[in-house]
Amino acid sequence: MNFIWESVLLIFSGVLLLRVAGRKSISQMTLAQTVVMISIGTIIIQPIVETSVWKTIAAAAILVGSLILMEYLQVKFNFIEKFITGKSKIVIENGKLKTANMRKLRFTADQLEMRLRTSGITKISDVKMATLEPNGQLGYELMNDAKPLTVGEFKRLMGEMILQSPVQLAPQASEDIFQELKKGHTPPNPKDLH
Repeated sequence: MNFIWESVLLIFSGVLLLRVAGRKSISQMTLAQTVVMISIGTIIIQPIVETSVWKTIAAAAILVGSLILMEYLQVKFNFIEKFITGKSKIVIENGKLKTANMRKLRFTADQLEMRLRTSGITKISDVKMATLEPNGQLGYELMNDAKPLTVGEFKRLMGEMILQSPVQLAPQASEDIFQELKKGHTPPNPKDLH
């Protein structure tokens, strides 16, 4: 029965350690960070792994059950979600870096610039708001002048332009080529065709 409490204690200890370690997904970690995370996982599991297959299966089931319980509690209680998953943190506001938040996240300006460049953003001043999400992704909203033109905005602008300017009709030819044939005469060719 002791291994059940050890498993529960280890899973909560592991969550706490991983929260302290940071909020980057595996694909965004450096090699050293990945090795540390894998080592933490190995260290957490090591005390509950024994020679008995049934105890190992039971411990794994307890870990999975604990994970499901934590996910359920996150849905039910916001403070548990905030503790386990975390919340988005603002890293850019009105085109300015929020250096205090970046220091807390251990997120450098170079790392932020790299993420912005991969999103096609060339200037920090073009970003109205940027957040580092709990999953490690960067969310952002561009300033109004930096946002791309949408089809809806283009149609609205074109509609306004058409309403503001007088409509000029293209000059109509006096007769079309079929009328020429019906009337039986051929007008002289324009001089630039000779």
